[in-house]
Amino acid sequence: MTSSVEEDSLVEFDDTITPLCVSEVVQSLVGRFNLDPNPVLDVIVESFERRPQLHGVFLPLIRSYTSDRLTLCKVLASKIQDSRFDPSSTPNSLFVITALLLQHGDIHLEDIYRWLTPKDSEIDESAAKELADAKEYARRMTKEDDKIEELIEERAPYNQKFGLCEALLSVGAWEQASTLLKRHPDFFVTSYRPIWSSICKLVDYVIEPVYRTRCCISPKLCGKPVLSVGVWNLPKTAKEMKELRETAFPMLLSLGPHLYNDSVLLHKLIRLCNTALDDCGLNSSKELPQDPDSLYFDVCRLFDVVIWPSLALMEWNCHVAEEIWNVLKKLPFEHRYRLYDLRKNDTFQSHSLLIRRKVDCGKRIEDIMKRVSKDNVKPTGRLLDNLSHSCPGFLFDYILSQIQIDGNMIGPLVDSLEYLTNLSYDVLGYCVLEALSNPDKERTNHDGTTISMWLTALSAFCGAIYKKYNIDLTGLLQYVANQLKAQKSSDLIILQEMVHKMGGIEASEQTTKEHMEAMQGGKLLRAEVAHFGPVLVNKKAAQRLKETLLESNLAITLCHIIAQQRDKWNKRLKNQETENNHLKLEGKLYDQCQDTLVQLGKFLALNMSDDDYVRRTLLSGVFRPPWSQLGSWLSDIHIHSDVAFYLARPMLIYSINSKYDELWRAEKNSENLLPAQKTQKYLEAVRLVMTPICESVRPLCPAEVWEDLSPQFFATFWSLTVYDLSVPNAAYEREVQRLKVAIEQTDENRELPGSEQKKELDRCKALIKNLLAEEKKQKDHNERIMARLTQEKDSWFLKLSKTETITQFLQHCLIHRCVFTATDALFCARFVQLLHNLKTPNFLTLKCYDLIFCDITWKGTVPSCTENEADRYGRFLCAMLETVMHWHSSKKIFDEECANFPGFFTKIKRDDQPGVKNDHVDFENYRHIVYKWHQKIAKALVVCLESKDYVKIRNALIVLIRILPFFPVITPLVGWIDRKVEKVSSQQRDKQQDLSAMAISYSGQLKNKKTSIPEHDFHLVTRKPVTKTTPQSTNSLVVAANPGAHPENGVVKHEGVNGVEKALTNLHDTPTSTPSESQSSTPVAVGLKEIKKEKEIRETKDKVKEERIKGEKDWQYKESIEKREEIPDRTTEKRIKERKEDREDRPHSGKLDREDERMERDGQDRKERSNFQEGRREWKDERKRVDERKRNRVPDEVLMDAKRRKEVVREEVRSPKAWIRKSL
Repeated sequence: MTSSVEEDSLVEFDDTITPLCVSEVVQSLVGRFNLDPNPVLDVIVESFERRPQLHGVFLPLIRSYTSDRLTLCKVLASKIQDSRFDPSSTPNSLFVITALLLQHGDIHLEDIYRWLTPKDSEIDESAAKELADAKEYARRMTKEDDKIEELIEERAPYNQKFGLCEALLSVGAWEQASTLLKRHPDFFVTSYRPIWSSICKLVDYVIEPVYRTRCCISPKLCGKPVLSVGVWNLPKTAKEMKELRETAFPMLLSLGPHLYNDSVLLHKLIRLCNTALDDCGLNSSKELPQDPDSLYFDVCRLFDVVIWPSLALMEWNCHVAEEIWNVLKKLPFEHRYRLYDLRKNDTFQSHSLLIRRKVDCGKRIEDIMKRVSKDNVKPTGRLLDNLSHSCPGFLFDYILSQIQIDGNMIGPLVDSLEYLTNLSYDVLGYCVLEALSNPDKERTNHDGTTISMWLTALSAFCGAIYKKYNIDLTGLLQYVANQLKAQKSSDLIILQEMVHKMGGIEASEQTTKEHMEAMQGGKLLRAEVAHFGPVLVNKKAAQRLKETLLESNLAITLCHIIAQQRDKWNKRLKNQETENNHLKLEGKLYDQCQDTLVQLGKFLALNMSDDDYVRRTLLSGVFRPPWSQLGSWLSDIHIHSDVAFYLARPMLIYSINSKYDELWRAEKNSENLLPAQKTQKYLEAVRLVMTPICESVRPLCPAEVWEDLSPQFFATFWSLTVYDLSVPNAAYEREVQRLKVAIEQTDENRELPGSEQKKELDRCKALIKNLLAEEKKQKDHNERIMARLTQEKDSWFLKLSKTETITQFLQHCLIHRCVFTATDALFCARFVQLLHNLKTPNFLTLKCYDLIFCDITWKGTVPSCTENEADRYGRFLCAMLETVMHWHSSKKIFDEECANFPGFFTKIKRDDQPGVKNDHVDFENYRHIVYKWHQKIAKALVVCLESKDYVKIRNALIVLIRILPFFPVITPLVGWIDRKVEKVSSQQRDKQQDLSAMAISYSGQLKNKKTSIPEHDFHLVTRKPVTKTTPQSTNSLVVAANPGAHPENGVVKHEGVNGVEKALTNLHDTPTSTPSESQSSTPVAVGLKEIKKEKEIRETKDKVKEERIKGEKDWQYKESIEKREEIPDRTTEKRIKERKEDREDRPHSGKLDREDERMERDGQDRKERSNFQEGRREWKDERKRVDERKRNRVPDEVLMDAKRRKEVVREEVRSPKAWIRKSL
């Protein structure tokens, strides 16, 4: 009867039934039949279980029937316990009504939770076991991983606690469900499909209104309908973005990486994050929001916990990666890299699925990388692209590890990364930065003299990958700046490669003559020849690098830091403070700082307009009024004036040109101004701009410097460039000719499409036109510069001083700049020649050259130079020697360019001596002086070669290589230096192989240089007849200091660095000689009156002794050569004998007989030569005895014998075959 009544009651339930009506019916039935309350409650719960959607009726009914929640929990527990042995048999409706009771507060979670199975400890053990299995799998890496679905089926079964959690989520009881989720390990409960599916539906329902409002693509697209509210009490939907923080975001954080199962919801979440960042103001700028209530950090947390892990578990979904990049590109690179770090190093260690995913990706990466080569770039590139969508960090870590081992893989790998997404490229930038900052790797090789190969390979990879693909450069450039601030200069090689590959500006100093000539031209010509090798300049890459440097304020900042590091290494090298590093390494680091500074300065100057350079660089604020702050500013930032003027030079030129344009355009008839009038306007512009700078340079030098040099000269020297001094017409002509050839080749190329052909032709023609216009512009500029220098020259050198003025000029101007860059070395040589050509008052050209050449190690120049500085100093000396040898080549050139110039005066008349004429050095005296300079250069370099110091030997060899076209050219010096270099090669073969290789290279070049000048052709060596002299005049004697030279050379001797001064100051007392006298005496000895006969006899005897010793050494050297030739003789004789014995056992042939005869003749010739050598030894002994008998002869006879012996030896050297015939 009860069951029938119940069935009738259930059938009659509908929406019109109220809880009060049902309660009255139940109470009447209990009272009528005297029923037990607990079974009745059980019946009510069972009815509720069958119709949970009528919770609006049953929940009030249960409350009205009983208020004891424990009794209600026991009824529910009894139903749950019935299926405790088979938890999967527990009906879902029972969990649903339990969830409804929990949601409405009729029962507490703690009261019902203790009846559920299994225990929490068992669930925790299952989670721990699953994580341990994943780690064991990662350790072994031997088994093939199962699919994710199979892994879920093999896991611990779905239990009652998980069923209750699912029911709570399905009815919208998020608060109670989150409490249950927090009782278990993170993301373990949500890894089961019913639970993550319920959470996804709940989140989708909550975010739907705000998504439709803020992120809908188009209002016409209605989209897929989400979960309807129905009869459940679901959470409140979000109408505003900030409401998501309280509702949707906690659900997503509990879901974690399992959001990958719902890609649609993942897309919605990413777009909401994008909108949230726009609300924070990150759409236009990357500055952090100031509003503490913004969703910025909530978005970052979602990316860390939910979005990144979900992307890692997805299979090859590039669309999600692009959506993620649209959000992340608005973040500062520091926060993006922080997210990449958390994803790669932390997230993949916290979940079993992610651990297994990492292992699977690693194995697939290894398989693909084994097949990478230049022949299969595209197939492997597509496979790498698929892997990079989900696991870019692990992929790039493996690629970078292979590059550090083998740098030859850079090319194929760079090409294979063509198909990556923007997100993958950004992750690659982070991985590169992480690899570079690895603290476990040494920056130098084991010998401590060079930068490690892994750092060099990574730097080359950075230059190649950042040039080809659009990757954010800010992080890498900031890393370099931070490393420099931390006194770590080795990472500067990264910036070198970036500027080289992206900007086409190479840091190498090994430039050709044509390249150096082109670097003297305008910006367009320099841009065309800025690279030495096959480096194609990518204008887009150069623009990206320039914009990154300027937007991040790193352009001038990097220049300042590099300059500070350069000065630091310079001080350490000068003070020999190399306790921690090898001297060779510190020299390389200094050169690296110098080269990168120049390279970066060239890049900024070439890729920025003059106006942009002045406006956007920080230096522009320093070189503006008040100019008096220049000295203090340079001392505050700790950089030298040469660096400051190098960076400010383009701005100064721009300021002068701007002022010039302003002045001449201000005239009424500006278009009709004469060239002379325009020149005057230019001089006025120079005066207005340079006057404040001339006053600002005074604090840069000691006060005594300005007693000899004017500040105007100092500012002019440091503000000019080689572009201002000459026009490279040959370089312009060469470049125009190359473009004309390119036009002809383009016309003949029939395979090129018509549009591209026309485009290339237009480009070449426009470039020719622009080059010709630039050449004309430079000519006009050069003329204005010459007018400026002509006007200023009279005030440059304040007083006539034979040593002090030139010394100040060398110390504070020439020496510092000639080793700064290769073009600066050329500029210094050209500037000295220009000072001479302008006939600058108080400037002694001969004295300047004398101070430079008489000791090329002046102020420790060569011994203290680094490798690249020695190369630049060698270029400077080569350019100076070129000028000197040009004047030495003919008397006509000397008379036209030197004879009556103030720089060659030896005695200058004073104002109170109107009748006295200026004395100058004549051509023969000049030739003797040049001969002395060559001797001094040779002696200084030989001293360095004979030292045991690595730096001195290396620098001497570098200088010798650079000045090879003009030194050595005198025959005795060629042999002397060749022997010293060969000695260095043999001594350093087992010690310093780089020095040995350099010496061998120089020796080969020296031998290939077939042109050498005999000493008597280089200068006049005829000896003056012996005359008497007074004791007072002997002090003025100047004899050539020539090691190994003959006494009859009569060369002017150099006494210290003032030898030329002593020789030239005595020339004004010398009487004019007649033509006959000039033919029989040496011109250098014109100033000599008489010489004591006893002194000449003593010197003659010493010279004869030196000749004898030298002859013995020469013959010893020849004997050593001849002994080495005796070995092949014995071998040849042995072969002849064996061939004669074998000839008896085999048939004869005419060919073999002729060969035997030839070998016999060769053997006879060698025997005859050996006999000659024996006779030669006897002759040498006889010669010694004759020399002993001649010691007591009259000096004149001794001189004649020495002269005859000299001629005999010369004939021996010139014609050895004649001596052989004579002896035979």
